[in-house]
Parts: sequence; structure tokens; C-alpha cells
Amino acid sequence: MPKKEYTSLPNDYPVCEHSNCPMATTCLHQTAYSTLMEREEYLQLINPNKCSKNESCIYYRNSKPVIYARGFTNFQKHMFPEQYSRFMSICINHWSRNPYFERRRGTRALPPHEQDFILNTLKKVGVTEEMKFDNYEENINWYD
Repeated sequence: MPKKEYTSLPNDYPVCEHSNCPMATTCLHQTAYSTLMEREEYLQLINPNKCSKNESCIYYRNSKPVIYARGFTNFQKHMFPEQYSRFMSICINHWSRNPYFERRRGTRALPPHEQDFILNTLKKVGVTEEMKFDNYEENINWYD
């Protein structure tokens, strides 16, 4: 499974300057601070007065990589036509047509909450078999 560390750091990612915060070593906003300080001229700084500097900080974002899935083209092979039609209809109603096919093809990575939505939709249409996505990868969860 490919692992993408901080190479995907967005240029305009909000940063936190509180290096003395007990959560700093695992917070993406603090980790991004030093990296972006070196390479960017302007930073988006989270207001230091709004950070609680503890576990309850509303800006805390865990730096641990998350498992993203890519594609579910094999699902149709394991479903009855009526099940697949209902599954596709629910997904298209949720995301709309083009974003559904981007996710199905694997063009767009699926964060954990979207994987859960898809797996719950499979159960909703009556699929009892355990389905696996086409590929999995570790990514940093910058925004979800």
C-alpha cells in the first residue's frame, strides 16, 4: 500500500504556531508550520488566541495517515442487476453523476467516511457478501 507523507501538504494550509502545545507533535497544523515557514512567503495562521492548547482544541488535526480507498469497479460483478441499479441510484443521488463515476473509477480517493457510506449502501440494497475496494493507500487527512 503506497504511503504519502507530507509531500501532499497544501500550500495554503492553515498553520498553528504553538510549538509548546502538548498536542503539537501529532497536530498537522503545527507540523505544517515549520515546513511552510521555509518554503512560503505568506502563511494562513490560525488565530493563536482561539487555540486551547490541549486535547479539546477545535483546530487539532491528527497527523496519523488514514487508509483511503480507490475505485469499486469490481462491485458490479458481485451484485444482481437490480441491486447494482439501486446502489448506483443512491450513490448518484448522494454525489451526482460525474463525482460518482470518478469515485467508481478510482480517479478520486475515498476517505473513510465515504467508504462507510458505500459499504452501508451495499447493505441497504441487500448485498451480504463482503466487498473490497479496488486499491487502498495511506494518505494524510488534511481536511476531512
